[in-house]
Amino acid sequence: MKLINIGFGSFIAAKRVLSVLLPDSAPIKRVIQEARDRGMLIDASYGRKTKSVILMDTDHVILSAIQPETLQARWMDREDPEIEEEEE
Repeated sequence: MKLINIGFGSFIAAKRVLSVLLPDSAPIKRVIQEARDRGMLIDASYGRKTKSVILMDTDHVILSAIQPETLQARWMDREDPEIEEEEE
C-alpha cells in the first residue's frame, strides 16, 4: 500500500484518495462544515492555514497545510524543488 505524506508526520493511503482541492470556494467550505458536523473531518494541518482539502472514498474529509501541487508531486513519486513545505 502506497502512503502519501500530507505533512507533519501524517500519511494517507494513496488508493483511497478521490480528490485534492483548494479550500477557497464556498462549496468546498460547505463540504468541510458538513464533514465536521458528521464527525468525518480530520484536521491534519496542525493549526496552520489549510491549503488542501482531500476527499477520501471513505467519506472522510482531510485538511492539510500542504499545497495541492506538492501533494500531487508526492503522489507521482517525484521531487518538486520549487514547492516548499512549511514545517517548523
